[in-house]
Amino acid sequence: MELYEAMGTTRAVRRLRPDPIPDDVLRRVLTAATHAPSGGNRQAWRMLVVKDPGIKQRLQALWLEPWRLYAEAGRAALQAAPEASRDKGLRSLAAGDYLAEHLHEVPAIVVLCFDARGLAITDAKLARPSVVGGASIYPAVQNLLLACRAEGLGCVLTTLLCAFEEEVRPILELPPQWYLGAFVPIGYPVGRGHGPVSRRPLEAMTFLDRWDQPLF
Repeated sequence: MELYEAMGTTRAVRRLRPDPIPDDVLRRVLTAATHAPSGGNRQAWRMLVVKDPGIKQRLQALWLEPWRLYAEAGRAALQAAPEASRDKGLRSLAAGDYLAEHLHEVPAIVVLCFDARGLAITDAKLARPSVVGGASIYPAVQNLLLACRAEGLGCVLTTLLCAFEEEVRPILELPPQWYLGAFVPIGYPVGRGHGPVSRRPLEAMTFLDRWDQPLF
């Protein structure tokens, strides 16, 4: 698939079939993730691919309640939104409901874990939330998403269970120095799957030299 087309059509696909993913396809998309850059090329992250039905069921059991609370808050907030935005938001939440109900059936959940000792966290001492360490983690996730798109797989980047790290740790038997960065359920889409993404226009996202000075 042409790269710009892949970037412009990689949607969050939450409705996934239980059909198994061939090993050669899985190997290709995971290999693509390893090509991503990281600080000092240390690659202080690992992918734990969950296929075991029992483990998936335990992860789903943790997922259901926080998702329900998130979805309820989202639906309440959408009541005051314009009709078009409300309908789009409700469709997205309905897809999230589907994922929550069928997570245990997804053929593979890629859990991205990281060792903070290998990250260059240059903003750690600033008086704001630290995000720079993610620069050594999330490019790998984006490579994974794009590779899934090229292979016809649906996928979605989720972080819901990162808030429940201590509950997830014994399920996945994570060593003490490894932490949760993302969960990426992947599988073949139910229905159409990917399509053109909806984003803010470039003019709303870029400035020239000074804040709010138009680039183009």
